[in-house]
Amino acid sequence: MKKSLLIVFGILAVLLVVLSWGVSTNNTLVQMDENTKEKWSQVENVYQRRADLIPNLVSTVKGYAKHEASVLEQVTKARAQVGQLRVTGPGELQKFDEAQGQLTQALSRLLVVAERYPELKADRSFLELQSQLEGTENRISIERRRFNEAAREYNSYVRRFPQALIASLRNFREKPYFAADAGAQNAPKVEF
Repeated sequence: MKKSLLIVFGILAVLLVVLSWGVSTNNTLVQMDENTKEKWSQVENVYQRRADLIPNLVSTVKGYAKHEASVLEQVTKARAQVGQLRVTGPGELQKFDEAQGQLTQALSRLLVVAERYPELKADRSFLELQSQLEGTENRISIERRRFNEAAREYNSYVRRFPQALIASLRNFREKPYFAADAGAQNAPKVEF
């Protein structure tokens, strides 16, 4: 009788340890998932800041460069496309990143146009907007890096055994990473 009672207590103790581990692992997965969502939200926040600066930049340049309508239109169109995208899954991150890349290219063309107008380059509001845009681009880079770090930590945890068992049971999936644009490894060619 004592031996069977010890076996029952032993089994209960093992079940309690396994259950405690499962709950702890699940809670860690939830915490890490929320951390990556928070990091992603911050990425969206800095992209929104950039999108909010664009109309001011466009209207400032418009006053000086009236005949550069095609560039201004490209920037406005790219901004509108970015504003329509929402990332809810891994495949959509690539579309989001491509749209942001198109907006970045359009902004670069706009700044090249602005270089052609000395009076615009000296305009205080333009210089301030350009400075804010540069700061925002730096923030975007930092927040993307932070998101990738959180995604790496989360993905490593989700894929490790035995946490992978709980992750698959609770439908926790790997998060996608931001990647460099194609050709980013090549240095830009500068000619004078």
